[in-house]
Amino acid sequence: QVQLVESGGGLVEAGGSLRLSCAASGSSVSTNTMRWYRQALGKQRELVATIWPTGSTDYADSVKGRFTISRDNAKNTVFLEMNSLKPEDTAVYYCNAPIFGAWGQGTQVTVSS
Repeated sequence: QVQLVESGGGLVEAGGSLRLSCAASGSSVSTNTMRWYRQALGKQRELVATIWPTGSTDYADSVKGRFTISRDNAKNTVFLEMNSLKPEDTAVYYCNAPIFGAWGQGTQVTVSS
């Protein structure tokens, strides 16, 4: 059974940075596509970033140039480095392993103006 546990969310001022972590068990982050999604209050969940087994990455247009997805194979953990945060980045952020249909519990990110 694949389990994903996110951490690193919090309250930050606009322009600040946060680093989210997603610790995986039951599967290797290096051999599976891993994704970060977010869901703001009253809105649909949206895809934020993807990292493929090759190491290639892709981002939503709204976060390109500000967010970076990466992984630490030894720690079996995926990260989302978020810089130049804006109030519209406020959401619950979820880690996802699509091939397993696995989701984490989410971590709240709040950006104040």
